[in-house]
Amino acid sequence: MSGFEHFARDAFELEREILKRGMLLKLDWDDAAGMRKLAREALEGGADHTQALLADPDARLRARGELFALGVLMLRVMEESADTGVHTHGGSAWKAFGRALIQEAQAEGKAVDPRAQNV
Repeated sequence: MSGFEHFARDAFELEREILKRGMLLKLDWDDAAGMRKLAREALEGGADHTQALLADPDARLRARGELFALGVLMLRVMEESADTGVHTHGGSAWKAFGRALIQEAQAEGKAVDPRAQNV
């Protein structure tokens, strides 16, 4: 399994950072509707919205932008690991946010890698 361990490490580190932003934003990972709303904002706003949030002096808005950027990294790790035949996922925060991102992307008619749908 040498060479694949970094996917698990990446997932662990991303999950930790996602949880930190979630605490600051007082997110309820079990609130599916809230997660979908957050995912919708991330997807509709796109990179420009995320960049604006990242540059905001307000710590909560900056944390929101960081969460959106972490979501992109999270999906990338899942796709890259799937390309090597490894199913990678994190804990409950990862799964809640990832599931919401995938559901919202599908609701917008965007193609979603079927291997990422096992979040």
